[in-house]
Amino acid sequence: MKILPQEIEVWYIIPAIRREFAKCLIKDFDASYEKVGQILGISKAAVSQYMNGKRAAKIVLNGKVHEQIDKSCEKLIKGKSDSVVEIQKILEFIKNKKVPCEVCKKLKEAMLSDCKEIRFDGNGYK
Repeated sequence: MKILPQEIEVWYIIPAIRREFAKCLIKDFDASYEKVGQILGISKAAVSQYMNGKRAAKIVLNGKVHEQIDKSCEKLIKGKSDSVVEIQKILEFIKNKKVPCEVCKKLKEAMLSDCKEIRFDGNGYK
């Protein structure tokens, strides 16, 4: 079984980005769960799951990505951008800067036999 690059983004990368946005907005900008939910377009319960490690806990994002997330959070909290735009920027940053990803490693740990099919090559996952 092969996994499409878009599936990797939807199932793993985007939730990990949302998780980091939630953490950043709450810890650095003292936003409430409700406010974070409104900013990210998700429920307050989803924010809680991100914060408690019950959602998107398997993927570790690189430190370079965290720098971009911090910049995006500032725009989000000030209302100068929206989460869709900022998530797309982070995805493009990951692709353009060829940031290593932990997806394949984490999938192997989950014992998925098709993990050998997933590789990041700078143009996306294949």
